[in-house]
Amino acid sequence: MKLGCCLSLFNIPCRLNYIHNRIHFRFEQLITHRSASSTRISGIKANSFSSSSFIVRERQRLHRNNIMPDIKKELNPLPNFIDHRLQLWDKFKADYLKGIGSKIPETIKITLADGKEVEGQSWRTSPFDIANGISSGLAEATVISKVNGELWDLERPLEESCSLQLLKFDNEEAQAVFWHSSAHILGEAMERVYGGCLCYGPPIQDGFYYDMFLENEQVSNQDFPVLDTVVKSIVKDKQPFERLELTKEQLLEMFDYNPFKVRILKEKVDTPTTTVYRCGPLIDLCRGPHIRHTGKVKALAITKNSASYWEGKSDSESLQRVYGISFPDPKQLKEWQKLQEEAAKRDHRKLGQQQELFFFHELSPGSCFFLPKGTQIYNSLMTMIRDEYRKRGFNEVISPNIYNIKLWQTSGHWQHYADNMFTIDIEKEQFALKPMNCPGHCVMFSHRPRSWRELPLRLADFGVLHRNELSGALSGLTRVRRFQQDDAHIFCTPDQIGQEIDGALDFLKYVYGIFGFTFELLLSTRPEKYLGDIELWNEAEKELANSLVKFGQPWKENPGDGAFYGPKIDIIIKDALKRAHQCATIQLDFQLPIRFDLNFIDDKGEKKRPVIIHRAILGSVERMIAILTESCAGKWPFWLSPRQVCVVAVNPLLNDYVVKIKNLLHAAGYHAEVDLDSGDTFNRKIRNAQLAQFNFILGEFN
Repeated sequence: MKLGCCLSLFNIPCRLNYIHNRIHFRFEQLITHRSASSTRISGIKANSFSSSSFIVRERQRLHRNNIMPDIKKELNPLPNFIDHRLQLWDKFKADYLKGIGSKIPETIKITLADGKEVEGQSWRTSPFDIANGISSGLAEATVISKVNGELWDLERPLEESCSLQLLKFDNEEAQAVFWHSSAHILGEAMERVYGGCLCYGPPIQDGFYYDMFLENEQVSNQDFPVLDTVVKSIVKDKQPFERLELTKEQLLEMFDYNPFKVRILKEKVDTPTTTVYRCGPLIDLCRGPHIRHTGKVKALAITKNSASYWEGKSDSESLQRVYGISFPDPKQLKEWQKLQEEAAKRDHRKLGQQQELFFFHELSPGSCFFLPKGTQIYNSLMTMIRDEYRKRGFNEVISPNIYNIKLWQTSGHWQHYADNMFTIDIEKEQFALKPMNCPGHCVMFSHRPRSWRELPLRLADFGVLHRNELSGALSGLTRVRRFQQDDAHIFCTPDQIGQEIDGALDFLKYVYGIFGFTFELLLSTRPEKYLGDIELWNEAEKELANSLVKFGQPWKENPGDGAFYGPKIDIIIKDALKRAHQCATIQLDFQLPIRFDLNFIDDKGEKKRPVIIHRAILGSVERMIAILTESCAGKWPFWLSPRQVCVVAVNPLLNDYVVKIKNLLHAAGYHAEVDLDSGDTFNRKIRNAQLAQFNFILGEFN
């Protein structure tokens, strides 16, 4: 059995107490196991764990008898590849410094965010120098800089006249940099404890992780205390993050011990040079940028570990993944830990079982069993959306669950998505369960000639979808294999895009307003690798931007993050715990109409190509139920509640009348129940109904 651990970086008493308690727990575990198998550990009693000296003696005895494994320690000496890297670093850095020294500095102008201009020297002045010139407090609070819109190390010299932004931790990009740097701290600790090959160590939505390949070993959460100790020493050392740009040949020499880094260099790096970063003995292939030094991380917690696969492919090497979270202020870590405690109480998997809403079973992994109460919630959500469909001119359709793979080859999904589809061989042909509805809707559109008078054609579909998610990625209702969406596809002319986007934004504002969600909007524009005519892209992006301006909510541009087939609006909602979720989507698609050769006859009798708008508000209904369960903490709003009214009586003689009241409420469309348990007092019945989260409790006294 493993114990979880989430320790503050500087909480030494907490860590020692954890080790002490872990040893106690391990002894109890051993005793229980030995007792169950009728084997006695001589001299040990279940109630004799109060003495520290006893713990030391028993630990030594268990080690001698190979009963208890060694506690993990920092490697001494460190692996040879670390010294190999450092020698090459020193050699390459000397060449870099010589090159920088040979550059003749020139006077440059730096434009700050407020429009003020300051002077500096190219190849000498750094963003940190500019920040420090304004105030030392600003310099210390700045996490990272942005030069001409590009994230830039604070101590990296400026090369020419530029615009400069100084970003603090409250900025999302700065948070990502902070957590990326923290991942390097964790990676250094993992190398010093395990000595394996580091793989990827990115920032994620709420923290960071690092993957490591270990030949014959696994990471255990019992190792967290030693990792925490090494992390603390790394932070205390204030190791600077240093950047070098090296050739692919130099990097292949530096990382020749690590087959995973070699793969990255050979398969993913298509430029003559790329960058590496160093902090202490760790040197890692990395684009950066990073914080100034490790001492900027004032609080770090190692949160969990898991197994993973190289690049997420189940047929690749198995890796060990360690997760963490960090902050520039210990108070922020404490606040985060409180939120995690509250989130654990609200966990939809726990509440779903407590309230008898849904459950999962090993016979159908990733597919939820919705019980009657959970099904009521599910249907209430779909009924709300259906009511709005009727008002907003959508036509609900039902499409097949299974298609010949020729459909997916036509749509392009087979080439990019086949591994995530469930396939079936039928009469020597291959079929697949649908993971999305759009190709089927294209078939519906094209099954007969279409006129311009029919557009916009809004097709909505609650069809069951299946996606072959890896078993390790499944997580309650938030990541499943079987689900339904409030999926809709709008077929329209290019000049109807604006009005349809306006309608989609109004739709999501209405629904999210009911749930009490706040949300932010991102306009994701043309990526580097896109398909279609650039003029059409520009016009579509302009239409989306105009709709967002008209909508009246703040929005940001997310350059280059659009889909290859069209720009999109990403909607990020915030729940009651201020956690971010992406559920709704509004996407323009120019490519599916081409792939399926969709057309309509315009008012001049000519064939024209429609545009498709992919649109969902709830997104996955399963995922939305998970979010609502946790956001409401199981206290459902009346319109959505599966337990709206409980009717109780003080006297069993009134039971018939109470049942009559319940039946009247049920006939009126309410979810009503009665408590006729003669073994409970009236007050107990009231309490039971409160605990069951009934919205209303009706009592009959006489």
